[in-house]
Amino acid sequence: MNKFAIGCGGVVLILVFILVVAGLALMGNYNRLVRLQQSVDAQWAQVQNVYQRRADLIPNLVNTVAGAANFEKSTLVEITNARASVGRVRLDPNKAPTDAAQLQQFQEAQGQLSNALSRLLVVSERYPELRANQNFLGLQAQLEGSENRIAVERGKFNDVVQSYNTTVRSFPANLIAGMFGFAPRPFFNAQPGAERPPAVNFNFGTPAPAASPAGSP
Repeated sequence: MNKFAIGCGGVVLILVFILVVAGLALMGNYNRLVRLQQSVDAQWAQVQNVYQRRADLIPNLVNTVAGAANFEKSTLVEITNARASVGRVRLDPNKAPTDAAQLQQFQEAQGQLSNALSRLLVVSERYPELRANQNFLGLQAQLEGSENRIAVERGKFNDVVQSYNTTVRSFPANLIAGMFGFAPRPFFNAQPGAERPPAVNFNFGTPAPAASPAGSP
């Protein structure tokens, strides 16, 4: 065997080694992206579950509250309409959205429902028969628990999306992500005004008074 043949064989072996290493790296990064994407989709399904659990409580809550004498009917209408708006936002329950606008629409609809429920629970404090109604108190506790679970699961969703997006944008996984269509996923964002408590007006039919400027009596 001459030196040329030996040299060619060595080059071939080196090329084969490089291709094997590159193939293993490609496969490892691809599998990692798949696992992270599945984690995002699984957590999205969990978010949908806790939102659905809350939605399932609302008909019974509305029926219970509607029985209170002279209860503010517009509050019940608002909740019913907000729940219907949530139902009109169609997203795959098992696949996290890739469109930020779709997630924003979903979040806004759910936020409107959260605000309507908060107002109902505040207004209900004016009705002694509701505060003595065990069914209402049980539903109230379940709703409060659902809101806590929603906050927890949304936080977990943002965590897994951040991990996934970081990998999708990092080298060399970003090359593989581009080849195989692994797109970044949007996050849940804080609701505008979430840092301020809602104004509560118990004088129905009259507008809430304007806030006094800082330093005014």
